[in-house]
Amino acid sequence: MQTYKSVTRTSRSPSAKATPLARKIGLPLLTLYGLGTMLGAGIYVLVGKVAAYAGMLAPLSFIVAAIIAYVTALSYCELVSRFPQSAGEACYVEQGFHRRYFGIIVGYLVVFTGIVSSATLINGFVGYLNHFVELPRHFSISVMLVLLGLIAIWGIAESLWFAALITVIEVFGLLLVITIAGSALPATLDLQQAFIPESTLLLGGVLSGAFLAFYAFIGFEDMVNIVEEVKSPSKTMPRGIILAFISASLLYVIVALVAVFSLPLEQLAASDAPLKDILVRHHPLAGTLISVISLFAILNGILVQIIMAARVLYGMAHQERAPAFFAKVNSKTHTPIIATIIITAIVCFFALWLPIVTLAKTTSFIILIIFALVNLSLWRVQRQMVKNKENSRKGWPITGALLCLFLLGVQIFSYFFT
Repeated sequence: MQTYKSVTRTSRSPSAKATPLARKIGLPLLTLYGLGTMLGAGIYVLVGKVAAYAGMLAPLSFIVAAIIAYVTALSYCELVSRFPQSAGEACYVEQGFHRRYFGIIVGYLVVFTGIVSSATLINGFVGYLNHFVELPRHFSISVMLVLLGLIAIWGIAESLWFAALITVIEVFGLLLVITIAGSALPATLDLQQAFIPESTLLLGGVLSGAFLAFYAFIGFEDMVNIVEEVKSPSKTMPRGIILAFISASLLYVIVALVAVFSLPLEQLAASDAPLKDILVRHHPLAGTLISVISLFAILNGILVQIIMAARVLYGMAHQERAPAFFAKVNSKTHTPIIATIIITAIVCFFALWLPIVTLAKTTSFIILIIFALVNLSLWRVQRQMVKNKENSRKGWPITGALLCLFLLGVQIFSYFFT
């Protein structure tokens, strides 16, 4: 079997002898990390915004988004096993297209999505925080980002155990919504009414909702960027990605189904804290509890995005695609402190200037482009394997690329022609 030589590491790297990242992450912690990257504003904040496009078919929007994202998740599973390096997407695209500048562009795009995604989440945090106390928006955003940046600097295992604890709380919150508000579901659910559009107009709404719902599935790809801190990465990474993805998908669809039957669509679409508004109708204390959980859920999403973006910058610098100072790892914390501080500062800037829906759509748009390129990269790698008479599974990479481009096309068409 031919060994694919990495074009991303060189002996000339200025950080080659620097303090390495520590391998402390096993499958349970990795899975919780992945689940934590996916849960958050996607369901705690944006479920109502998805319903604004898709109406009662919002659960179908989440299913469509899940199918598109899952095909790409399979590509990530294979690529991370072949190329277990930080700055994953940059490495994959460079390996697939054999163009160094492709990897550099994609790497910075991944960092940008982490920044914009974090800015989306911190805005969602403010919406839930206002349920308890109204503070100046800029104050709440700035203070919380500083605290999260310090946690990210603290250490990868410490940061991920903190994130894992919050992830468990997040899952409990969603199960609480399903348990308490599940009574709003009709005794005999009409599956055709719930999941099959009756007209082309409704189908267009479902697809537009899927574009926004796609944001909820962004996160599994972040897992590959901590691969250099994972034990037995070739086995652990694919398993963690699939476990996290399936768990999140099931929760999303069920919660979306409960949401559209629990609130009038106009109220659901207008809500900045939809899960709180759903539970308040059943019990005020439940509404307060989900607001507290939502705060933790959103903060968890921000933390893992900051960790991811900092690791991408670290990986790019270590592979000579970014300034060398981003590769500097603290000898005590074993974390890239400079990269983490810069990422946190830029997140604060974006969060203070752009509204949440604009941020979410921007993230989805860019990540779909990245996903298409990653799928095409694997397709090209597989083609090379066939030429070298190596066994390779084929089919889903090109399908994943086409699905991502299709969803992008739908959104572009909707923006300019509707």
